Amino acid sequence: MSTPRHPRFALDTSLAHPVRFSLVAALATVESMVFADLRDELEVSDSVLSKQIAELEKAGFVKATKGFVGKRPRTTLSLTADGLRRWRNHLEALRRIAEPQK
Repeated sequence: MSTPRHPRFALDTSLAHPVRFSLVAALATVESMVFADLRDELEVSDSVLSKQIAELEKAGFVKATKGFVGKRPRTTLSLTADGLRRWRNHLEALRRIAEPQK
């Protein structure tokens, strides 16, 4: 069997969900982001964001750091090095799909 050549085979299935895609896109442009800020930027509920973060943590994309500011809990999120590499590969595959064939 020949090796698949279509760029869709290079897409990362972890990013197929629109919220996960948007979450990784937001984190790819910053060093880290506080949960509440990310929730507000993506316009999702706490529960939706939590579920998608858990999926991305399990897939190795995202690292969540829990701490406190005063007595209030704060979760900060960032992409892992592998997550950033996979994000860039995913975007490159999308570009190759969208570009006209030469």
